Amino acid sequence: MSSRPPPPALSQAPLDPGLYLVATPIGNLRDITLRALDVLNGCDLVLAEDTRVTAKLLTAYGLSKRLERYDEHAAARAGPRALAALAEGQRIALCSDAGTPLVSDPGYRLATEAIVAGHPVIPIPGASAPLAALTLAGLPTDRFLFAGFPPPKSAARKTFLAEFAPVRATLIFFEGGSRLAASLADMADVLGDRPAAVCRELTKLHETCVRGRLSELAANPALDDPKGEIVVLVGPGEAEVATEADAEAALREALTRLPPGEAASEVAKALGVNRRDLYRRALAMKDA
Repeated sequence: MSSRPPPPALSQAPLDPGLYLVATPIGNLRDITLRALDVLNGCDLVLAEDTRVTAKLLTAYGLSKRLERYDEHAAARAGPRALAALAEGQRIALCSDAGTPLVSDPGYRLATEAIVAGHPVIPIPGASAPLAALTLAGLPTDRFLFAGFPPPKSAARKTFLAEFAPVRATLIFFEGGSRLAASLADMADVLGDRPAAVCRELTKLHETCVRGRLSELAANPALDDPKGEIVVLVGPGEAEVATEADAEAALREALTRLPPGEAASEVAKALGVNRRDLYRRALAMKDA
């Protein structure tokens, strides 16, 4: 006898026409939402990055739907057919293999084309590997930036990483196991030896999160070509202390656009310096 629980009662309300961006589990199949099941049950067509992966999800919940492949190779063929179906008032669910569609996913092209054509596009939120990793990493969550996959070659990867060095936010990357150690070493070299975390196999049986400085993680033998899906998170760098010259130059520029009080507030917030001192200096500059 199967131990699988019965599927939840599905909504009988008909779906409105449109393109539904359906988030699917990143590992544990029970992370599907009830609303996602309603959409998958009520749609006319499911577009899947890999039809075999999505078929397993549908089977697990007793659903049977017409599936069509939609990935970077099939987009030129499947996209126009999908847009034509939307124009006829059909209901299409777009799924990636795992997580939220359009995040490092070829569905972005179809969604933008549907928006341009005036078709309804409806997000069905749910599992997301970047957000799951962010909550687990123990790094600041008030500001974060998802940067996707770094380039595979070291020189291009270092150029890519240098763009994010000034960003004062937790950085989130995807990476493959075979490149992980080299990528972590390049991150330490370009971004500095920041606190970081490597999250693997999120929501699955062997879920792990290894935390430490980038140099420590790069040298960790457990992270030398690990298996599974990997998310790398890097904490924000330390803010540089503004010099007197920096503050004066920023204040002079701000005074060309703003009155003294607002200019002092803007520069104080941007550079982390005392507003009262800046305000006095701004008044003196105006009177000079």
